[in-house]
Amino acid sequence: MLQSTSAELILENGQRFAGFSFGAQCSTSGEIVFNTSMTGYPESLTDPSYAGQILVLTFPLIGNYGVPSSEKKQWGLPEFFESNQIHIKALAISDYAMHYSHWNAVESLSEWMERENVPGIYGVDTRELTKIIREKGVMLAKIHVEGTAEPKEFENPNVRNLVAEVSTKEIKSYGDGEHKIVMVDCGVKFNILRCLLKRNCTVTVVPWDYDFTTMDYDGVMVSNGPGDPAKCSATVENIKRAFEIGKPIFGICLGNQLLATAAGATTYKMKYGHRGHNQPALEVGTNSALITSQNHGYAIDPAGLGADWRPYYTNLNDDTIEGIIHNTKPFFSVQFHPEATSGPVDSEFLFDRFMDNVKNFKK
Repeated sequence: MLQSTSAELILENGQRFAGFSFGAQCSTSGEIVFNTSMTGYPESLTDPSYAGQILVLTFPLIGNYGVPSSEKKQWGLPEFFESNQIHIKALAISDYAMHYSHWNAVESLSEWMERENVPGIYGVDTRELTKIIREKGVMLAKIHVEGTAEPKEFENPNVRNLVAEVSTKEIKSYGDGEHKIVMVDCGVKFNILRCLLKRNCTVTVVPWDYDFTTMDYDGVMVSNGPGDPAKCSATVENIKRAFEIGKPIFGICLGNQLLATAAGATTYKMKYGHRGHNQPALEVGTNSALITSQNHGYAIDPAGLGADWRPYYTNLNDDTIEGIIHNTKPFFSVQFHPEATSGPVDSEFLFDRFMDNVKNFKK
């Protein structure tokens, strides 16, 4: 049973939400964002794209199915997580389930967060909090746990190069498949690796700023990741060199923004971003719409795209660009997550499109 230690969520506009602490007994600060998903908190908390952020989960009851083991692995990757650690700065929820029950659980959400030194607050009106974020846009926030020092400043994580913080520091290889794929790790989710590995790939993961164009590869994947894409100029320059080589390229989320930047477009900070499992994306020029999982705070301004590029998908809610594709070369990217887990799997076929490009290029 959790101790009822008081905690307070403080927004940079001065509004305050009282609640109770769970997880690590410490205070913190970061950018506050929300997610509308009903399930998937082990995946969301370990998603590197949330680095530097206080995550608000709008579904009212959290923690009821506990946390699975990280020991069960395939291809050397823990089966139920998107990375090897929690990346959020803190978690804000409405109701915390004091007793979890699931065949796969080995510990509670609070125990896991305490072990990884991540604080949480429950008893917060998350629906009201989400309305505020929707009205005023993404903002900074602090969580102050009673008995600990309140952060003096509101920390803006986007002034840092978050990609450099979460990216691998060394080259790693997974699998022993026929097709050699370079993964540019800007904060890659493990399920992107899994989706490639089960498609007969050997995946070599390289740091975000590594010049992969000197390597022997059949295709390139540019991963998701946190923060401002403008911080990744080194990645953009490497993508431009890869354009000249001409081998297939597939970008996801931040990877979409970086491909677009390399193709001449610019990016901008969205008012509150797209986050959750239910964003509709339309394939341009068709009547084919997908329900997608998304987690990003920046978007593409397509005005500067070169003549050889065109929009691939658009968001049916706000018409923002959800992907780009080259007219003649095997390059494309999407803003949403085709590897989503937990989440809709409507768009996982895009990995097959990428692999078709790889196989056709090798002929």
